[in-house]
Amino acid sequence: MGFVLISRKGCHLCEEAEALLEAQGITYTLKDVDADENLKKLYTFRVPVLLWEGTVLLEGKFTLERLSKKLLL
Repeated sequence: MGFVLISRKGCHLCEEAEALLEAQGITYTLKDVDADENLKKLYTFRVPVLLWEGTVLLEGKFTLERLSKKLLL
Protein backbone atom coordinates (compact mmCIF):
# COMPACT_ATOMS: atom_id res chain seq x y z
CA MET A 1 0.00 0.00 0.00
CA GLY A 2 2.67 2.57 0.99
CA PHE A 3 2.01 6.29 0.87
CA VAL A 4 -1.33 7.59 -0.37
CA LEU A 5 -2.02 11.28 -0.92
CA ILE A 6 -5.69 12.22 -0.73
CA SER A 7 -6.23 15.41 -2.68
CA ARG A 8 -8.67 17.36 -4.81
CA LYS A 9 -8.35 19.03 -8.19
CA GLY A 10 -7.86 22.78 -7.95
CA CYS A 11 -6.60 22.65 -4.35
CA HIS A 12 -3.45 24.73 -3.98
CA LEU A 13 -2.49 23.03 -0.70
CA CYS A 14 -2.78 19.68 -2.48
CA GLU A 15 -0.53 20.88 -5.29
CA GLU A 16 2.02 22.11 -2.74
CA ALA A 17 1.90 18.75 -0.94
CA GLU A 18 2.50 16.88 -4.20
CA ALA A 19 5.46 19.12 -5.05
CA LEU A 20 6.98 18.61 -1.60
CA LEU A 21 6.63 14.83 -1.75
CA GLU A 22 8.13 14.72 -5.23
CA ALA A 23 11.01 17.01 -4.23
CA GLN A 24 11.82 14.58 -1.41
CA GLY A 25 11.69 11.60 -3.75
CA ILE A 26 8.70 10.07 -1.97
CA THR A 27 6.64 7.74 -4.14
CA TYR A 28 2.91 7.84 -3.47
CA THR A 29 -0.45 6.93 -4.92
CA LEU A 30 -2.74 9.89 -5.60
CA LYS A 31 -6.43 9.58 -4.77
CA ASP A 32 -9.08 12.18 -5.56
CA VAL A 33 -11.27 12.77 -2.51
CA ASP A 34 -14.20 13.81 -4.72
CA ALA A 35 -14.11 10.59 -6.76
CA ASP A 36 -14.70 8.26 -3.82
CA GLU A 37 -17.66 8.60 -1.44
CA ASN A 38 -15.83 6.93 1.45
CA LEU A 39 -12.83 9.23 1.10
CA LYS A 40 -15.17 12.20 0.76
CA LYS A 41 -16.90 11.35 4.05
CA LEU A 42 -13.60 11.00 5.87
CA TYR A 43 -11.39 13.69 4.37
CA THR A 44 -13.37 16.27 2.37
CA PHE A 45 -12.46 19.19 4.68
CA ARG A 46 -9.03 17.84 5.61
CA VAL A 47 -7.21 17.61 2.24
CA PRO A 48 -4.45 17.18 1.51
CA VAL A 49 -4.03 14.08 3.65
CA LEU A 50 -0.98 11.84 3.57
CA LEU A 51 -1.57 8.25 4.63
CA TRP A 52 1.01 5.56 5.36
CA GLU A 53 -0.48 2.08 5.24
CA GLY A 54 -3.90 3.60 6.01
CA THR A 55 -2.77 5.76 8.95
CA VAL A 56 -2.92 9.56 8.69
CA LEU A 57 0.56 11.10 8.88
CA LEU A 58 -0.17 14.66 7.80
CA GLU A 59 -3.14 16.76 6.79
CA GLY A 60 -3.72 20.35 5.78
CA LYS A 61 -0.66 22.47 5.00
CA PHE A 62 2.42 20.30 4.49
CA THR A 63 5.86 21.71 5.29
CA LEU A 64 9.27 20.12 5.00
CA GLU A 65 9.64 20.41 8.77
CA ARG A 66 6.37 18.58 9.50
CA LEU A 67 7.10 15.94 6.86
CA SER A 68 10.64 15.42 8.19
CA LYS A 69 9.40 14.92 11.75
CA LYS A 70 6.93 12.27 10.61
CA LEU A 71 9.37 10.46 8.32
CA LEU A 72 12.60 11.18 10.20
CA LEU A 73 14.22 12.54 7.02
